[in-house]
Amino acid sequence: MFISVLELFKIGIGPSSSHTAGPMVAACDFIARAAAFISEHGTDRNIHVRCILKGSLAYTGKGHATDRAVVLGLHGYNPGDLAGQDVDALVNRIWKSDSISVNDKLSIPFSADKNILFDKGAPLSEHPNGMIFELLGQPNEVLLSEIYFSIGGGFISTLAEINQLVAPLRMEPAVSCPYPFDSARSMLEMSAESQLPIADMKRFNERHHSTEDVLNRGLDSIWRAMRDCIEKGLTTEGTLPGGLDLPRRAKHLHQQLEADPDGATVNDWLCAYAMAVNEENAAGHMVVTASTNGAAGVIPAVLYHFITHEDGNQEQVREFLLTASAIGGIIKHRSSISGAEVGCQGEVGAAASMAAAGLCAVRGGTPEQIENAAEIALEHHLGMTCDPVNGLVQVPCIERSGFGAIKAYAAASLAIRGSGSHFMPLDNCIAAMKQTGLEMSEKYKETSLGGLAVSITEC
Repeated sequence: MFISVLELFKIGIGPSSSHTAGPMVAACDFIARAAAFISEHGTDRNIHVRCILKGSLAYTGKGHATDRAVVLGLHGYNPGDLAGQDVDALVNRIWKSDSISVNDKLSIPFSADKNILFDKGAPLSEHPNGMIFELLGQPNEVLLSEIYFSIGGGFISTLAEINQLVAPLRMEPAVSCPYPFDSARSMLEMSAESQLPIADMKRFNERHHSTEDVLNRGLDSIWRAMRDCIEKGLTTEGTLPGGLDLPRRAKHLHQQLEADPDGATVNDWLCAYAMAVNEENAAGHMVVTASTNGAAGVIPAVLYHFITHEDGNQEQVREFLLTASAIGGIIKHRSSISGAEVGCQGEVGAAASMAAAGLCAVRGGTPEQIENAAEIALEHHLGMTCDPVNGLVQVPCIERSGFGAIKAYAAASLAIRGSGSHFMPLDNCIAAMKQTGLEMSEKYKETSLGGLAVSITEC
């Protein structure tokens, strides 16, 4: 099993990897297919594009800016293209446009208000995050159609692909990597046999697909984006968009901690760093999908704390990210990181597990201790629902990432004080998360139909 660290951690924009980044990638892919179709078949008919959002994308798409993402994708933008841009200004400009340019010579009609439909009927059976893109003639003759699924972390698949995926990824053949672990158990066995740390095995697997220089530059770029996101969030004030009128809190919290560092605890610092990221995410600004946007603050907060408060260095940053991605790949392979599929246990739980593993590694933990740290962090997120108020990635998501970082830190500290021997294997914990997600009511899986999302007292 292989999923690159540079794919698991992606630089893009908020507020959601599954509801913003994935639909944007899908829309961009479809408009390229539409351009190829038009080039082959001509444009003698009055044609236009329609997008139908299904399942969780329909229920919480407005709060997660899915419609904005579709418009951006249809205009040729991918999430990585928008980091650092004024996305609000860009959306305001293209939203008013009544057409899409499919190539240098041709534009076709498209109205964001009329041609993006939120279908709250039965979801597509393959995945709760489904979307149907259509190129239509007159009267609504379907000339080209493609069904996409946003499967978490900004990854997408088509209908033709999804039944060929392995929970739920296209996997490289096992023989394509020198250390093709697809479980925590096989990871530990390969580490024992090779006498290599987890990060080194992951690095060798990465180098089988790219060069050492490309890998290091990619890892350093990911860290710079994480660090910049935290530091921007710690210096920005104001009210978050979306209608809840939530004030940003990270800057004020951080100022209090800096004014009285002796009175600050590790929990205080971790919450400030994690909330800074998730406030940036909620504002639709640049974040790193780590491994989702809803949980984007967990891993950066733990890593930033290690660098800032424990004098970590650049090589340890790389070790942290490689180790975390090894664990994240196993979780995504054997279960899911999609809140719409398994609840927030798959988002914040997975991120905390990855962060705990990374922190344990850079503190000198053995592979067994690292696996134990990952299991502890994930175990204590089992059953966590995804119930965002108003479909926004704000309540409870911003604070929840802070608590995920705290649990990750505690898990790493606990594991490194043990021998690595423990009762519940990580693989079994991942299996429990998957089964819990399958049995969880749809109301608690990113539909905003249950839990906190319907427990607001109107004054």
